[in-house]
Amino acid sequence: MTTKTNSPVADVGDYMKVFACTAVMMQTVLSLVLKTGPDAGVQTGIGVVYNLVKYTAPAFIFGILFSTIRTNEDAQLSNYGSYMTKQFSALFVPTFWWTLIYLLVIPNVQQVTKFHNVGSFLWQFVNGNAAPHLWYNTMMLQFIILMPFFWWLSRWAVKSSKRLYSVLFVTVVGYFCWLLFYDHFVFHGPQMQNWYLLDRLFISFIIYGIFGDLAWKKHKQLEKLLRRFWWIIAIILVATFVWTNSELSAFGHPVNLANAIYYKPSMTLYALAIIGLVAALAFLNIRQHARVLNPMHFLAIYAYRAYLSNVFWLQVVWHLFGEQLSNGHPVWTIITCYLLTWILAFASAYLLHIGWFAIKHKISA
Repeated sequence: MTTKTNSPVADVGDYMKVFACTAVMMQTVLSLVLKTGPDAGVQTGIGVVYNLVKYTAPAFIFGILFSTIRTNEDAQLSNYGSYMTKQFSALFVPTFWWTLIYLLVIPNVQQVTKFHNVGSFLWQFVNGNAAPHLWYNTMMLQFIILMPFFWWLSRWAVKSSKRLYSVLFVTVVGYFCWLLFYDHFVFHGPQMQNWYLLDRLFISFIIYGIFGDLAWKKHKQLEKLLRRFWWIIAIILVATFVWTNSELSAFGHPVNLANAIYYKPSMTLYALAIIGLVAALAFLNIRQHARVLNPMHFLAIYAYRAYLSNVFWLQVVWHLFGEQLSNGHPVWTIITCYLLTWILAFASAYLLHIGWFAIKHKISA
């Protein structure tokens, strides 16, 4: 693993972003097809596949922190201004425009409630309810804003083994206490309707951020551990996958994907296992100087913008033929809509990027 901050090939963080973006598009497609009321067998299959790809937000957060620490290893609070300037252009601006598009062009995709005046419009704009996937933005941008803390933590924790293990212990214990709290009060609990916004509070994903934060600092040791114990992680992956599907099936039919949440031990362990295996694959490809590294890096550059647009393109595909096809062929609908959405999302992210770059170059010339 190279330590150069301007490495032209993919790092572990890039792999996480690409895997997460690719999987989250499947989640969106599955949710839409499930709403058409397919038979019980198809519903069960949708639930299984949904659990299979239910690692996207954790992997993305891990990837963002890993890449950010790698490329800003010596950053201090004095670097925060320049860092935020870059993130404003890369993350905040596309988030603003895509949120505006969802609210004004396809307001029917709003979640929980719909805006009816200026105040509710602004609230929908910032709370992540403008589209099914934008809750993630509300959570992820909190990590970006809090990045100085993670810069500090990455340096402080690795100064001694005692500090490192203490941080890992507090993170794991604290996070599982948070899961117990969430399970008792929010998930089918007394505050289910009132506290649902806790699912987009950064604390709900803090374990993945801290693990990604420390993973680059200890990437050599991490690589050795993954090379030696990847098969144990694979066993954990299979076991937790069975566990998550058992939990979802216990709710019976009709299948409700809202019962397949991130905030439970089974899904946390599953997501961590996925992250471990994706990291192992990335380390393997880097060691072997695999040809896939450059394509992965290219896709990672546009992954976030492709993620932002995927619901828009799915709606286009759905209204053109997907809804009609789903009446008799739900499986083919899932496959076709997913592939077209993936292609359109990444193609639009690339074309919009080079188009905007050309405009800026022309203006400044």
